[in-house]
Amino acid sequence: MAQMMTGKQAVLEMLKAEGVKHIFGNPGTSEGPIMDMLGDYPEFQYFLTLQESVAVGMGESYARSTETASCVMLHVDSGLANGICLMLDALNTGTPMVVMSANYDARKVNETMTDLAELVRPVTKWSVELDLADAIPSVLRRAFHEANSHPKGPVYVGFSANALEAEAEMNIVPSSKMHDSYRPDTNGIEKAVSLIMSAKNPMMMVGDRVSEDHANDAAVELAELMGFPVYQSRGAEVAFPTMHPQFFGNHTLRTPGGREILKGKDLVLAIGMDAMDELFYWGDVILEESTKLIHIDPIPGRAGRSEPTDVGIVSHCRLGIEELIAAIKPKLTPQLANDIDGRKIGVVAAAVEKRTAFEESVTEKWDSKPMSPARMMSELASAIPDDAIVVDDSISNRATMRHYFQGEKRGDLRAFRGQAIGGGIGATMGVQVAHPDRPVIGIIGDGSAMMTVQGLWTAANDNIPCVFVICNNGMYRILKVNFDVYQRDILQMEESAGANLPFSDFPTPFHVAEIASGMGVHGERITDPAQIAPALQRALASGKPAVLDIVIDGSL
Repeated sequence: MAQMMTGKQAVLEMLKAEGVKHIFGNPGTSEGPIMDMLGDYPEFQYFLTLQESVAVGMGESYARSTETASCVMLHVDSGLANGICLMLDALNTGTPMVVMSANYDARKVNETMTDLAELVRPVTKWSVELDLADAIPSVLRRAFHEANSHPKGPVYVGFSANALEAEAEMNIVPSSKMHDSYRPDTNGIEKAVSLIMSAKNPMMMVGDRVSEDHANDAAVELAELMGFPVYQSRGAEVAFPTMHPQFFGNHTLRTPGGREILKGKDLVLAIGMDAMDELFYWGDVILEESTKLIHIDPIPGRAGRSEPTDVGIVSHCRLGIEELIAAIKPKLTPQLANDIDGRKIGVVAAAVEKRTAFEESVTEKWDSKPMSPARMMSELASAIPDDAIVVDDSISNRATMRHYFQGEKRGDLRAFRGQAIGGGIGATMGVQVAHPDRPVIGIIGDGSAMMTVQGLWTAANDNIPCVFVICNNGMYRILKVNFDVYQRDILQMEESAGANLPFSDFPTPFHVAEIASGMGVHGERITDPAQIAPALQRALASGKPAVLDIVIDGSL
């Protein structure tokens, strides 16, 4: 039944109806009408951040943790602009968020008003700004529907001051769950199975959307059925058990080894990912002419977008994989099953060899000072509780981090994907808010941490008891890593190691532990690997937020 109320009340009533419990924000004067009424709604917990990227980072990881749209409240145009970089990450990762801010009175259009919806349109799935109070319920209903429906992503709703203050009759009706699990095309499955059955040297690649569609176990069944070596592409979620004997870790085109893996393959099966998506340009076509590509993805338009695709299937990942399995099993002759068993033996041996080679490569610097990233990650991984959730914003040390930290299922490891850096501190807090009964440990590069170091204050202010582990190498090491790729592979320089790159070092070092103490968070600076486990145990036992500022070697 319609009720007479103001626009600002309608906003809060709709958030209540949508089941919102937490609001991540940084308010400004234009949001005053909403903030003025927020005290009348004790069911909302508002997390005050001192910089908008912290709020967006919290909202982004909270949404992926709860698998439903989060609510982020920013400030007019200036605050909204600060949040854009991490809204872009949410768009590319497919994270459902409803971002809101208020504007000035619509009658000031001839003075200083910014078109807020237009400002964020490139980084949102849908954006709109309202001048009429009675449009608020229906637009917020659509906003949550859009954010939570495939392809998921951030949505923006802006409100003019007069829309918030005006009264109108409102119908407070929430959005309803959309059941958008759709089956693959039968002809596409038949063509894919034909290629799979004839392949002699195939590989399987999985992405975040396998995890989002809760298809990890189905992916494992398919990999074991066909003896596929499995790689994950730029994963922000665990889409395949990392200790599975057929798993080879994250794949990247940025290394010669990553590009070499693709050579000689006669089939690549890509599921739930953006195939061959990379920062650098390695050519219009990445795969060899003899390599067939099967691409299954729930988002229309992704298959065939960046790489010629032999079989492209738009499908819910779980349903697509299950249809493949059902179609393959009747075709498995004893001879073919024997061949697959042989392939599987070779794949498992190669995976063991890969892990062993990595461990041998870090032996020489195991006792070096400052400590190597491998030593840091090894000590830390040995010390974390079994039920801990690890947030990975380790940036240039991600490959090392992923060697030591394992994930069995979605949520064990939650990475900040990193279209921009600066998300790790907020992401760690957002995961902790979503999982208050589990220890949460964020592993964050020092450059990324300093982008949003204000977030430590929010952790102290709201007693969010996560542990922030800072990889303090005194530089933007990711720039050196990428510059090394540019020099070696693009410019064809014989020796590089990121040389001659200005403004990537921090000649004036920062002491993150002291910065944390100044914001009310316990901080410890660690230079000895033996200090890591005791420091982590103290931090977790305190029940309060803590920073472990670990000094590591940054050389390439």
